[in-house]
Amino acid sequence: MEGLAGPDGEDWRVPVEELVLRQERLRAAIQNSVWINDPVDMYWLVGNRQTGGVHVTKDGVTQYVRNSLERARFESGGSDAPHAVVPHPRMSALAEMLGDVPDLQLGRMTASDAHFLQSKLGAGGDCTQLLWDLRETKSDWEIQMMRDSGRVQRQMFDAIASNGKEGMTEIELAALADEVSRAAGFAGHIRMRKWGMDCERVVIVSGESGSLPTFFDSAVGGAGPHPFAALGAGFKKIQRGEPVLVDIVHVHRGYVSDMTRMFSAGPLAPEWMQRLEDMSSIHDVVVGSLGAGEDCSEAWRKGTALATELGHANHLMGQGSDQAKFLGHSIGLELDETPVVAASFDRPLPVGGTMAIEPKVIHDDGAIGMEDCWVRTEEGMSCLSSGEHFPLLTEW
Repeated sequence: MEGLAGPDGEDWRVPVEELVLRQERLRAAIQNSVWINDPVDMYWLVGNRQTGGVHVTKDGVTQYVRNSLERARFESGGSDAPHAVVPHPRMSALAEMLGDVPDLQLGRMTASDAHFLQSKLGAGGDCTQLLWDLRETKSDWEIQMMRDSGRVQRQMFDAIASNGKEGMTEIELAALADEVSRAAGFAGHIRMRKWGMDCERVVIVSGESGSLPTFFDSAVGGAGPHPFAALGAGFKKIQRGEPVLVDIVHVHRGYVSDMTRMFSAGPLAPEWMQRLEDMSSIHDVVVGSLGAGEDCSEAWRKGTALATELGHANHLMGQGSDQAKFLGHSIGLELDETPVVAASFDRPLPVGGTMAIEPKVIHDDGAIGMEDCWVRTEEGMSCLSSGEHFPLLTEW
């Protein structure tokens, strides 16, 4: 279809061989048939997110499309598509066409939508967790998309490093990064799995704004521009000698990268420099634990134990009742995938699993920390973001 292409006409569709692999994995995992209508899982499975649903059985995959049928066929691979792409019938006729009672993504829809589908298709089981489990292990192609995302993200940090200065507002600084990512293909969306969570993808906090808590389940909140967008960069001006924490999420062709670095107008005080060094040490402990195949809960235990030893227990990932209870979160098509470096995840990051590790400390006069993205390989952990190639602190 004319116009459906990436930069310079590049084909940005999910490769057909990727779709084949994913569909084979799902068909092998199911006991009953499933009906997929969540846009994230639909994109993962059939390479598009058109309105309708996807019926998966042991024997095959059929996508039923309300609109746009033409676009769904093209983005599924055209004549090479590994699944059937057909018009969606009236709901009264769909159950007869499916011929069974599929499991539904009950964990991904509202109660009213679930009740409606069950009234039409029957009261099948819930396949939500099945899809999440399959998506925890990324393919080589998915990992490459995340590396590509990390390269664009590096350019965003370069723009901030080159153009940031004292007196600039946090939101003006965020705009420097936004310009880079939009030109590279960022679509303006960051998918979150947890209901009700919206994510501002360039979180910038300076000085005391780094201590502001908010609705978001993370270490750093920030003022945000207004109460309905109460997260990230606000209108505070950057002042000399205060820590400026920049946490950037970029999404390339659907895939997330997440990275945090520190900036300052002039030098930081020695206590801030020591805190940053300590966070780097905690980061390395967590990465080493995950790379050795230890449970995510063990990585959490080791990271928090070191934080306590270094005197940061009351400030790690927040203060008081606002402390976040994790040190790393899995990423992929969504920002908050599983597993998580937290006390309750008694299982390892799988080989092929991708995770952002982000130890931070929060004080009344600011926040400091670092974050990089990693994939676990057979040999250990491999960095997907900038890692050692971008400094932990840049001084303007």
